Amino acid sequence: MAEVVTYSQELLERGSMQYGCAHYRRRCRIRAPCCNEIFDCRHCHNEIKNSIYVDQKERHEIPRHEVDQVICSLCGAEQEVRQECMNCGVCFGKYFCETCKLFDDDTSKKQYHCNGCGICRYDILIRIPSRRLGLCSHAYSMAFERFDRIGGRENFFHCHKCGCCYSAILKNSHPCIEGAMHHDCPVCFEYLFDSTNDVSVMPCGHTIHQSCLNAMRDHFQFACPLCSKSVCDMSKVWEKFDMEIAATPVPEPYQNKLVWILCNDCGKTSKVQYHVVAQKCLNCRSYNTRLIG
Repeated sequence: MAEVVTYSQELLERGSMQYGCAHYRRRCRIRAPCCNEIFDCRHCHNEIKNSIYVDQKERHEIPRHEVDQVICSLCGAEQEVRQECMNCGVCFGKYFCETCKLFDDDTSKKQYHCNGCGICRYDILIRIPSRRLGLCSHAYSMAFERFDRIGGRENFFHCHKCGCCYSAILKNSHPCIEGAMHHDCPVCFEYLFDSTNDVSVMPCGHTIHQSCLNAMRDHFQFACPLCSKSVCDMSKVWEKFDMEIAATPVPEPYQNKLVWILCNDCGKTSKVQYHVVAQKCLNCRSYNTRLIG
């Protein structure tokens, strides 16, 4: 019995983390059912076959659930999808999902299959905005005070309205938006639902790549590209606006001018004294406003 256990363990570890691509460490390659070509993984296929360098009529993505043939990276045997090679017995991936046809030796990602999403999920970077933590930002700083990289089924829940998995940390606090993850990133336009890049949930409930959110910060853009709500606690910035307005006299032609504004943060309208610097919402005290009349 001990010999069987030792043999199985040897096959489990043989070649582990030595094969694969930039996306997955695995010991098999896949045959794409759409074009009958062999690739390391579905992402490798899509990067090549859906590239701007390919004729637009020929571009396509692999139907991941239809993959039915794999090729062992150690012995080269082609076979139906399974976790162990039918020829040499080596394990193709310590994590294996028969539904998604996913193999991965890197189990530190704490992968799991979500029936609600219909795909496998793994560890992601969760950003908890300072607004939800009751913290204040430094002037012109995003002030996202907390970052957690988490994984494992027990640390996630599937939101049926948003249509995706979120960290359990956000279960009772995230604003639900119908199909929040089933659209393109508002900055780079990559489809977010099955993106391999970290995704952030903004306070308004809209989603965006974390890297794109960082790029917005670097260019001093602090409002959601979709709804224009502030993406962080801007209270310290509004204090700076108060001081700037107090130090800036209103030109005589505008001293008695009243205007209607719409607040992008709370959605309320106000009739306020016009100022050349900015207009302040009378309801929530935000300067994230726009003139409407």
